[in-house]
Amino acid sequence: MKAIITVVGKDSKGIVAGVAGKIADLDLNIDDISQTVLDQYFTMMAVVSAEEKKDFTKLRAELEAYGEALNVKINIQSAAIFDAMHNL
Repeated sequence: MKAIITVVGKDSKGIVAGVAGKIADLDLNIDDISQTVLDQYFTMMAVVSAEEKKDFTKLRAELEAYGEALNVKINIQSAAIFDAMHNL
């Protein structure tokens, strides 16, 4: 399973550490990560993977709830969606 996680919100300390910790708690591996701050707004994209198939509904709910605690918006999408769009 491969997925794309995006994080957007007002910049504050500890966002990368917090999100990376949550990703590890969900038993996902970070394959690639990019983050920047644009005019006081934090943005991050991460490609994550897992050996076994994961329940995206559960992952999405856990990440959204964790994002609320960090005051950021966290989204996860299957990489298969992007692969399919690219093949059209």
